Amino acid sequence: MKTAIIFDLDGTLLDTLGDLRDAANDALRRRGLPLRTTEEIRRFVGNGVRNLMRRCLPAGSPDEEIDAALADFKAYYAAHLCDTTAPYDGIPELLTVLRKRGIKVGVLSNKLDSATQQLIRHYFYGKVDVAFGEHSGVPRKPDPTSCRMVMEQLGVRPEEVLYVGDSGVDMRTARNAGLTAVGVTWGFRSRSELIDNGADLLADLPVQILMML
Repeated sequence: MKTAIIFDLDGTLLDTLGDLRDAANDALRRRGLPLRTTEEIRRFVGNGVRNLMRRCLPAGSPDEEIDAALADFKAYYAAHLCDTTAPYDGIPELLTVLRKRGIKVGVLSNKLDSATQQLIRHYFYGKVDVAFGEHSGVPRKPDPTSCRMVMEQLGVRPEEVLYVGDSGVDMRTARNAGLTAVGVTWGFRSRSELIDNGADLLADLPVQILMML
């Protein structure tokens, strides 16, 4: 019996793609650069926002230009992160059932921690026990450090935890932390990527996660 679930955020609990695209394109537009499509942003996300902007900019862009574009991205996204973002169908209901069953819920994201906290408060207030985003000095997923920090705050051992995410990064995070890896097929990445990166289980619908506990 599992007593806790740690969820990824983007592509797992929330469809954030439109707002991420608009923030990236705002930074590109300010520089007179070609805008990126939704599908390009889908491929670029998952390894932190600096890497997202590095991939959006022309290859070989200097660090100073990446940092300047990132600052513009952050400013726009902070003001617009809830414009089009929405929970995936069935996610609010899943979290409600988990709360009723006494299952502890954590959220672990490579998204900036400030944005992670704001989104959790806005969409899932009272349904998440611990939320943890990108912190300076803490390695991003798939390094297991942040995952272990979330488990410590939840007060659970690896064998008690399902880790649920939509990307290869998430599956490797779960494996690196010694957790059961559940890949969701409604997110930003393909079913084959989840399998290739070590998913133990696959969920096509949020309700299926209840059966995996």
